[in-house]
Amino acid sequence: MGEDMEIIQFKEVLGMIRQSRHKAMRSVNTELIDLYWKIGEYISIKVENDDWGKGVVKYLSEYILENEPGIRGFSVQNLWRMKQFYETYRSDEKLSSLLRELSWTCNLMILSKTSSHEEKEFYLKLAAKEKYSSRDLERQINSCIFERYLSGNKKLSTVLAEIHPKGRQIVKDPYIFDFLDLPEPYDEKDVKRGIVNNMKLFLLEFGKDLAFIGEEYRIQVGKSDFFIDLLFYHRELRCLVAFELKIGDFTPEYVGKMNFYLEALDRDEKKPSERPSVGIILCRGKDDTVVEYALSRSLSPTLVAEYRTKLIKKEILQRKLREFSAMGR
Repeated sequence: MGEDMEIIQFKEVLGMIRQSRHKAMRSVNTELIDLYWKIGEYISIKVENDDWGKGVVKYLSEYILENEPGIRGFSVQNLWRMKQFYETYRSDEKLSSLLRELSWTCNLMILSKTSSHEEKEFYLKLAAKEKYSSRDLERQINSCIFERYLSGNKKLSTVLAEIHPKGRQIVKDPYIFDFLDLPEPYDEKDVKRGIVNNMKLFLLEFGKDLAFIGEEYRIQVGKSDFFIDLLFYHRELRCLVAFELKIGDFTPEYVGKMNFYLEALDRDEKKPSERPSVGIILCRGKDDTVVEYALSRSLSPTLVAEYRTKLIKKEILQRKLREFSAMGR
């Protein structure tokens, strides 16, 4: 048996070990969440029936620690959190199954940092789908991805919605690139370099289904070469996604240039099994009326969105969302 063949086989065995370990960890997590759910249910029933008060829960915590001195996670505060956890989701069977897919830390983060049931459902589904760590989830909540997602979907073009019904997954407005660490002043190359150097955080903002293909991606049309700022492939949408980065406000000419890129990608780069390419024009600022006029007669699936280099206050995004809702009505 050759050495290369042995290495291949060793990797297969290592893969089995890692897969089994991952399943074991998931199983332990599921059991832990089930336990916290049952304890929360038990305490909730006792409190609702006036059998227990705050003092009893305190004594319960002390009793557990006294009889299981090495055990953690059963402080008075955590026991009350288990009660809140159960009471928050007990009437929603669909969401209660999702809870088992997340760690207790992620569940607590969603429970404490979100207000509406709709917002909780959004982050539970997102965290389960993207398999976020608690750190990644915290960043998404702090960047108000829920409000930005709702705001972006209100501006989803008809063409993009028809060609890619699942295109709502990549639509947020504005996008937050607080990781770029840009010099002052900066140009489009600085933005591009910052994204490439911080690809993990960029993909976290857009979702893990986005796979990086290249920067300054060359396409040849006739005898001329053209370069797309950034090119990605979206696994679930099954299409190429072209990004154009602008450091100023949106102007209508950008749409014509993006349409040209998308036509070239669909004719020369797209595989038969893939869906039509999508374009995203990221600008430092934009007038929504100008964007609406520029895209109203366009048949290409192009999205125009703003990006910010600093986190936006949640109150500002919520106010913008209310304004969009009022415009829709």
